[in-house]
Amino acid sequence: MIRKASKHIVCGISGGVDSAVAAMLLKKKGHRVTGVFMRNWDGRDEFGVCSVDKDLEDAEYVCKKLDIPLHEVNFVKEYWNDVFSYMIRSYENGYTPNPDILCNKHIKFNAFLDYSVNRLGADYVATGHYAKTSSGEDPHRFDTSQGVKLLKAQDHWKDQTFFLSQISQMALQKAVFPIGDFHKNIVKEIAKRIGLERIAAKKESMGMCFIGSRDFKTFIEQYIQPKTGNFINLETGNKIGTHKGTHYFTLGQRANISGLKHAMFIAEMDHKTQNIFVVPGTNHPALFTQTLFTKPAHWIHLPPRDLLQNQMFDCDFRFQHVHPLVKCTLTLSGSNCLIVSFSQLMRAVTPGQFAVFYKDEECLGSAEIVRTGPSSYVMNGSKPIENPNEFS
Repeated sequence: MIRKASKHIVCGISGGVDSAVAAMLLKKKGHRVTGVFMRNWDGRDEFGVCSVDKDLEDAEYVCKKLDIPLHEVNFVKEYWNDVFSYMIRSYENGYTPNPDILCNKHIKFNAFLDYSVNRLGADYVATGHYAKTSSGEDPHRFDTSQGVKLLKAQDHWKDQTFFLSQISQMALQKAVFPIGDFHKNIVKEIAKRIGLERIAAKKESMGMCFIGSRDFKTFIEQYIQPKTGNFINLETGNKIGTHKGTHYFTLGQRANISGLKHAMFIAEMDHKTQNIFVVPGTNHPALFTQTLFTKPAHWIHLPPRDLLQNQMFDCDFRFQHVHPLVKCTLTLSGSNCLIVSFSQLMRAVTPGQFAVFYKDEECLGSAEIVRTGPSSYVMNGSKPIENPNEFS
């Protein structure tokens, strides 16, 4: 029997276990659930295989088991324009982007939300993200006049608020995250109990969805022409090798340079000259910094009051999903841009990535990193600063 408070909730069905269990939990609560499979990429690998087709088969299998309708919607154009093209431009300009954060911002909580509400008549949308909101499991009973906060999932190891840190307040007020109170192992057990053993046994997808099992270099050279450059030893200034373009690399990565006895790691990249500066050892001081600078910040709920009143605010942050939270101080700079000072040295802070900010259990929002402050190598006087204004 459908409860009086039931709503029409459109759930993104990816073919994986998390979205499958999310849809099941919503249906169990008495809501009318509609599944939507988003086709965001339509390319095939070198073997002619499109992993999206297999995911669609799994999504159809899930919805048949749950006895809910499934719609397939094509967001390939939107993904290309708002996510993929931005990613390619970023690589060409020497940055390392995060397409997962952009996908959530532009596709899952914009294009998908619009399609669900305006085409399917949804009251809310749901996904299989490990996250929670301050409106809880029944957002229609929550007064949204003061806004909704994005909160960490119960399973802190699987928490995905990092990837949701750029979504809008409007989208969050329409979002439901049914598995936010569950740990991953429990989600898999639930799937098995309802006859979705095949889905529970699937290997978890990792990395960029459009690359699949292909090597990144093989993939990216289809979109960016190789550009010959040099590996430069940062300590000596000597050329010690060549490469085919900065877009193949990221800061902190090991540079496989033939003929060297010691492992070298990337400390700096110049996309204009295509010079990549490397240092010996994974813990070389040139790989560490204590400051970063951002583009204008996106605040999911409200900008921190102390930041507006005092131009400074203490919180936690990370710039990679797998990194533990680190204490930092935000300083307002210009039009909502930030200077982020860390409580400890951080390795391989990478322009193009997002600094994501937290206060207790709340994900406050994020800002794209545009550059870092001087490394500890520079600060200790080991390397002269040729341009004093570079770090001002």
